[in-house]
Amino acid sequence: MSKNLVIVESPAKCKTIKKYLGRGFDVMASYGHVRDLVPKEGAVDTEHDFAMKYQLIERNSKHVDNIVKAMKKSDALYLATDPDREGEAISWHLCELLKQRKVLDGKAVHRVVFNEITKRAVNEALEHARNLSTELINAQQARRALDYLVGFNLSPLLWKKVRRGLSAGRVQSPALRMIVEREIDIENFKPREYWTLESKLGKDEQEFTARLTHLHGEKLKQFSINNDTSANDARNELVKAAAGKLVVDTVEKKKRRRNPAAPFTTSTLQQEASRKLGFTASRTMRVAQQLYEGMDIGGDTVGLITYMRTDSVNLAQDALDEMRAFIPERYGDHALPSEPRAYKTKAKNAQEAHEAIRPTSIRNTPDEIKQYLSAEQLKLYDLIWKRTVACQMIHATINTVSVDFGCGEGNVFRATGSTVVDPGFMAVYREDTDDAKASSDEKLLPPLEKGDSCELKDISADQHFTEPPPRFSEASLVKALEEYGIGRPSTYATIISTLQAREYVTLEKKRFYPTDVGRIVSKFLTEHFTQYVDYDFTARLEDELDAVARGEKDWVPLLQDFWKPFKLLVDDKETSVSRSDVTTEALDEECPKCGKQLNIRLGRRGRFIGCSGYPDCDYTRNVDDERGSGEPEVVEGRKCPECESDLIIRSGRYGKFIGCSSYPDCKFIEPLEKPEDTGVQCPDCKQGNILKRKSRRGKIFYSCQRYPDCEYAIWNEPLAQPCPNCHWPITAIKTTKRSGTQRVCPQQDCKFVEPWDAPLPATEKEKTNTA
Repeated sequence: MSKNLVIVESPAKCKTIKKYLGRGFDVMASYGHVRDLVPKEGAVDTEHDFAMKYQLIERNSKHVDNIVKAMKKSDALYLATDPDREGEAISWHLCELLKQRKVLDGKAVHRVVFNEITKRAVNEALEHARNLSTELINAQQARRALDYLVGFNLSPLLWKKVRRGLSAGRVQSPALRMIVEREIDIENFKPREYWTLESKLGKDEQEFTARLTHLHGEKLKQFSINNDTSANDARNELVKAAAGKLVVDTVEKKKRRRNPAAPFTTSTLQQEASRKLGFTASRTMRVAQQLYEGMDIGGDTVGLITYMRTDSVNLAQDALDEMRAFIPERYGDHALPSEPRAYKTKAKNAQEAHEAIRPTSIRNTPDEIKQYLSAEQLKLYDLIWKRTVACQMIHATINTVSVDFGCGEGNVFRATGSTVVDPGFMAVYREDTDDAKASSDEKLLPPLEKGDSCELKDISADQHFTEPPPRFSEASLVKALEEYGIGRPSTYATIISTLQAREYVTLEKKRFYPTDVGRIVSKFLTEHFTQYVDYDFTARLEDELDAVARGEKDWVPLLQDFWKPFKLLVDDKETSVSRSDVTTEALDEECPKCGKQLNIRLGRRGRFIGCSGYPDCDYTRNVDDERGSGEPEVVEGRKCPECESDLIIRSGRYGKFIGCSSYPDCKFIEPLEKPEDTGVQCPDCKQGNILKRKSRRGKIFYSCQRYPDCEYAIWNEPLAQPCPNCHWPITAIKTTKRSGTQRVCPQQDCKFVEPWDAPLPATEKEKTNTA
């Protein structure tokens, strides 16, 4: 019998696919990429049509050796890596390595692609094998070359002009610019005052509110009433005109439809998982990969979802047929529309040949397979399953009502409300939105007709101020990247994790804040490499790479058009821009010590304000301090417990802390934030509680409040639940990428571990959301 060798990327797929193919097939994993560019200058030869110098990735060398051995005994090679450009490139690189080892001579090489890991899909892929796609390979090589050329030329420039160890990326830089520009918008935002007037009404023992929409015959705009005098004058006039009641002038009733959202793409899955589950983009993709590669559900190993890197909203016909049979069974005949719903993608140059992210079988309901999944796998699968079912269900029918009340000549109050007549798809799933505010039309109103009188309980005049735009969350940043056409589905999670790893941004309370270094880097790139961090330019470059993938454009001219002006600009900035130009920003303020101009400068601990006369003048202060305040902030109502001097707030290498004003004579210090009491008794000394503390490097740990008398400490959040194995008085909550959230015993010699599905303690949530 002939022997066929099938290569996939992940070892998790091997067992599943081997089971489908049976005898005559060996299935092995490449463990991702097998070759990459030589990590030094000259890996892309710009003088000879961008010839690229590759080398074997050392960590995967043993896997390649095993594949070579297996190929020697095989008659045919089936390359079954992921169905995208990266997967095509991995297959090509592996094929090139096998050719170099001379184990492919006279043997057939096939490329097979499947969007889901099911027996039907895998066997169909083998029946429709093709050759490697030169177009997809060229598109991936062009992308890799562009990223290399930008990184190897801009990063050294950042080292010289800003700080050693920094990096710039072709796609991460525009994303950083988005975050920085949003922060600048927030800082420059000037709130405007406005007032609203609202009546509190009662009818048939039901209370509701109506807002003033017209005053003296004029329709009110946001800033029509902008001070307390105008607001209170209007209120007094309306109270007098109402005389204790408001009468219904008009009642307008409408019936509207709400249609379900499209099935998930990579972008929308990351957004919804962030909003609904609190997952980071990288966590979402990691769990989705597990669901795609295959799970053992009662002895049957099967991929539970289709490929998770896609920007298409298409669904296969057999999936539609299965859903249209399932929906009436589960939700009734009325829940099924007369025709399957079709959706149109909003993403630029979406790969329409791919499918949306969906369950491989809608009959694998979350309830039936939950016993085989971890807590986070179940949460994500449930989200995907519900979204997919809902997208093929009937619309929701909603009755809306708007009621206008007269209150004197030309004055109108309006109340709005709605009732759901038929929930339709909303019985299964409803999409969340970013920064959503409660909608007034979700309220229920009592039955009202023209001429009805309602008791006026009160009219309130409420002051408001306009708010700045919100900082980006992971969900809204992914949405913005997709809308601008920056990056592609497979890159969103990498972009975000790179910005955090480089310490260009921090994630606090699920919102992105640029660091001082991130602001300087973005300012430098925006001012001196404007074109290359321009949103439209980055999106056009992505479009051109897509054209290469479709065979409509040659990749070498594309790189030539990019490289020549880019290299000239890098060489020019090397000599024309000094480090002080980049890291120093002049202020329109004089030094209170010597009268010279003050500057914002970048130091080891971030940005600070200092005198331009340094080193002759040593005046400095924090950027956030008030103008002219050179004095440190004194802690009110407290004295140093060691020498009775004032305590002041100081800044150190690891942030702000409280210290003695008599330093260096007195070296008393304490943390600015008091450690949080977990309420769990120390299991070692049994006298104090365990406190949540922060290490000098900002890492959370937990230790006894009696330190240094008791030195007991652990890294994971303690639980006041004893270990059922060794009976240690406490256990702890531990979260890892590989295993998810578990309850573990903190004793090293005890191996107790169990899944933890209960709500996470707040501190553990923070760790999970920043993982």
